[in-house]
Amino acid sequence: MDVEKKIIQLRTEIKQHDVAYYRDSQPTISDKQYDELFSKLQKLEQQYPEFISADSPTQRLTAAFTNKFTIVEHEVPMLSLSNGFDEEDIKDFETRLIELLNKKNGSIIEELNFVAEPKLDGVAISVIYEKGQLVQGATRGDGFRGEEITANVRTIRNIPLSLEGENIPDRLEVRGEVLMSKKQFARCNQQALENNEKTFANPRNAASGSLRQLDPKITQSRGLAVYCYSFINAEVLEFKTHWESLQQLKIWGLPVNNEACQVKGFKGCLEYFLQLGERREVLPYEIDGVVYKLNDFTQQKTTGFVSRSPRWAIAHKFPAKEVTTELLDVEFQVGRTGAITPVAKLKPVEVAGVTVRNATLHNMAEIERLNLKIGDFVVIHRAGDVIPKVVTVLTDLRPENASAIVLPNDCPVCHAHLDHSEIIVRCTAGLNCPAQLLESIKHFVSRRAMNIDGLGEKMLEKLIEKKWIMSPADLYHLTQEQLLSIERTGTKSVSNLLNSIENSKKTQLHRFIYSLGIREVGETTAQLLADYFGNLESLRMATVDSLLHIDDVGPIVAEHIQSFFAEPRNQQEVDRLLECGIHWPAVKNWKMHDTEHPFYQKTVVLTGTLTSITREEAKQKLQAVGAKVSNALSKKTDYLIVGEDPGSKVKKAQSLNVQCLTEDEWLNKM
Repeated sequence: MDVEKKIIQLRTEIKQHDVAYYRDSQPTISDKQYDELFSKLQKLEQQYPEFISADSPTQRLTAAFTNKFTIVEHEVPMLSLSNGFDEEDIKDFETRLIELLNKKNGSIIEELNFVAEPKLDGVAISVIYEKGQLVQGATRGDGFRGEEITANVRTIRNIPLSLEGENIPDRLEVRGEVLMSKKQFARCNQQALENNEKTFANPRNAASGSLRQLDPKITQSRGLAVYCYSFINAEVLEFKTHWESLQQLKIWGLPVNNEACQVKGFKGCLEYFLQLGERREVLPYEIDGVVYKLNDFTQQKTTGFVSRSPRWAIAHKFPAKEVTTELLDVEFQVGRTGAITPVAKLKPVEVAGVTVRNATLHNMAEIERLNLKIGDFVVIHRAGDVIPKVVTVLTDLRPENASAIVLPNDCPVCHAHLDHSEIIVRCTAGLNCPAQLLESIKHFVSRRAMNIDGLGEKMLEKLIEKKWIMSPADLYHLTQEQLLSIERTGTKSVSNLLNSIENSKKTQLHRFIYSLGIREVGETTAQLLADYFGNLESLRMATVDSLLHIDDVGPIVAEHIQSFFAEPRNQQEVDRLLECGIHWPAVKNWKMHDTEHPFYQKTVVLTGTLTSITREEAKQKLQAVGAKVSNALSKKTDYLIVGEDPGSKVKKAQSLNVQCLTEDEWLNKM
């Protein structure tokens, strides 16, 4: 497989797992598997920087939103942490920091001081206090924007509604982790069983689902707790260390984890890791590792950040848990694009309080690599997630009647022909396959696409079963009479759904392109296509050569786009959607830009904190004049716009001879 194709495949797989984890709170692979995928992609992109694109998971923080809550922008991004998995990783972490600090300061540091604390298996939140009063709570979201959940945060009993003590800033933003204790998790699941309701897979999912309830009373009943681990601009109060800031949080009445402590060097980190690991099972909450943070704030500021995480902190993950069980069968599932995925059906086994019945097998190549057969005893890894991975087959225990796993000749759902031309085998029936139809409609109605609320999976399954929906366009022909005939459907919900369907007709071109579900065309690519062509008709007529003129559209993506619009069934479906009244405002495409503007067709990177405008607003202003905004700094970058506390990108830009502009200099050129 060529490098670019492998990179695209990894990006697609990671993005799918991101949606399952961040939006749906239903992860499909373990943390360890995800980290391995992410690491592979990072290494390939570092080795082949010409294939880096702005929509790669490595170039931005990952998440998606429900349509339940108002979206708020974080004043300071809520970044994720890089991961370490063994002693060597933690030793390398300290070595890198020492080398960087000695180089920048001209000093000779041999050992660093850290704060070590449990890596809680919960949900990150931001809580804002004004004049000591709680005024806003928000989820982490994608790191830059989150969902406003103030009413629910107020129900968490160990969060103070007003702060105590002195020296409270007029505005204070606190970061923390919301979790559900093991005891409370068991109680919630017992209640769910008694009420014949779906149980939670694990405490993290339970916390996430409870925190995002529309009714705060439900959140209150779930017994959530929070531990605070930092607050924004602690240096304003002249704290010199992270440890001092944690003690101040306690003084203000905010909950801080009592397991946190100061340690010296990577050896102190490892000693803490081993001690906490031995006590892991007796802790009242789930943890999946330890977090180490450089204690000195000056050193934190000096070492700075990389694109998606601070250099001065790292998460040291516990090894994935292993259990042995029996492989009872293998089922083949069909995804939105027709991909056939084998799923192991296991003899139920309990791992860390969760009963596991399924495991991912990825594809037939993985089955062959494992030499796996039905009836085998297998070792599975699980690291706090729903679906683990089969990692080893115990061939010595293989029964005589073990049988080979055979890929079906036809689609397991619709029995259509399968395409074996790629590593991923696909059903060729398209929307004629009920499984693909269901996944395609789910994508079409999703928030980032046509944003039709009220069409959950159960409802869609019923509509498809009755053959009232055979393609996305059929949604716009549903009647009140049809919907009311469905069991447990009321007049108000039907009215809301029909209104949502009607409102979706007024959309934007890039959202419509994204909703079509073209292979490899995510939100960013859809926006690029809309900006470049300016109208749908030009895109429909585009050749592969013309598509390759667009930045970040490679030959594989171009082929997928051209093939999609060349297919007669897709042409007919697009025409039907337009006939239903779907429309959008005119798009100012690249041909309509002022070609004399200094940022026209220039590649621009933003770094640091902008003071007069948000980062998203800055991006929109640049795109409006024909600029391309990227997260990756390279020789192809034309300008680096530098805000406050810019980090390492400035030095890199200088080494690459990239022109740096202050915020004021940039705005003057606009």
